[in-house]
Amino acid sequence: MRNGFGLTLAGVGIAAMAGVLGAQTPAPAQAPPSPAPAAGQAVSTVVASPTYVSIPLEITVDRPAAEVWKRIGKYCDIGEWFQTTCTITYGKEGEVGAVRSVANEVMVAKTELSYTYTQPVREGRPYNLYHGTLEARPLTATTSKLLYTLVYDNSMLADDAARQKDKENRTATFTRALQNMKILAEGGTLPPAPPRN
Repeated sequence: MRNGFGLTLAGVGIAAMAGVLGAQTPAPAQAPPSPAPAAGQAVSTVVASPTYVSIPLEITVDRPAAEVWKRIGKYCDIGEWFQTTCTITYGKEGEVGAVRSVANEVMVAKTELSYTYTQPVREGRPYNLYHGTLEARPLTATTSKLLYTLVYDNSMLADDAARQKDKENRTATFTRALQNMKILAEGGTLPPAPPRN
């Protein structure tokens, strides 16, 4: 089922099914959060018991996939549709291994109409294995859909309520990004960026 922007609501059914299955099978025990390190002590980036979550989003665009990708698919086009600033800080635009200034994200894979990126390990922070994939997929000769999938570990968040809130916030943020990509690919003008917290 799709909403007015063509976004899929299949994830709602999957989430509901997961809730049913979760009621039948006890969840694995989670390790308690590690105590704060003493002054001068290194913080481990390794997560003992990760819990991976994915957020698959999509939107239909009234343009051919190649045309859509040409408009919004360059690695630093995120600056326009995410309404932020982006520069390539290492490597070359469009090449695997390129690093963009947005969260120091590294392009780790690409195809003619897609790319995948990750955020690097950061000193003193648990590594959540964050990855994103953006793809333009042909539907017909004149239409396509954009797919944006996020995968990350949310085990370091405090509890189920915090994990749900985090997922809702990411879903809203990247849904807006997809809507902006659709507007740009179809020749429109973006609305003003919302205020940043």
